[in-house]
Amino acid sequence: MPRTPTGAPGRVRVLIADDHTLFREGVAEILTAAGGLDVVGLAHDGEDACRKAAELSPDVVVLDVEMPGIGVRDSLPRLLRSCPGCHVVVLTMHDDVVLARELLALGAGAYLVKGSTRQELLSAIHGVVADRGPGHVLLSVSQRELDRVGREPADRLSAREREVLSLTADALSNAQIARRLSIAESTVKRHLRNIYGKLGAVSRLDAVNKAVAASLIPAPRSQPRA
Repeated sequence: MPRTPTGAPGRVRVLIADDHTLFREGVAEILTAAGGLDVVGLAHDGEDACRKAAELSPDVVVLDVEMPGIGVRDSLPRLLRSCPGCHVVVLTMHDDVVLARELLALGAGAYLVKGSTRQELLSAIHGVVADRGPGHVLLSVSQRELDRVGREPADRLSAREREVLSLTADALSNAQIARRLSIAESTVKRHLRNIYGKLGAVSRLDAVNKAVAASLIPAPRSQPRA
């Protein structure tokens, strides 16, 4: 596997977790060739990913869904606890919006099927590092899956989630919502991730439109921020 110097200012440190050696080394080559990215480690299962994330403190973990040992629903939260501040890009064979909702709600910053292009992978990595917020979560699934989920009734939002989304609809920023509700900005972001998961939304505007259409919140007085 090609390795590059670590710790250089402005460079993004990436840990790749996948149980297929050829695949993870191929992803490592793609990222190294792109420039600006340092592959600091490779992991072969969920336990290994959590251990190496705690040890190496990467900026981004590219995480496969199906690996031996602990499942992604356990490894993803553990990984985020073991490496506070790191971001997770899920890369999977599963073209499944329902699974994408669940993993985004658990804290993943992007969900990509393995049929995605290298540019989509690079965009996802740079996007989560830039911390562009829940409105810029990258979701890559097929139109067939989106259509299927679009025909299903939306999960109900909690009272707090409806409050957050109503304020989002009124074009308030995350910081303004946090002040209005006397909660942390990180809590606002977590509520938005949960909302996105429940509604199958990929942006603030998309979430607001879907919630209004489902009569979960009133129509906004102004245009929500993108």
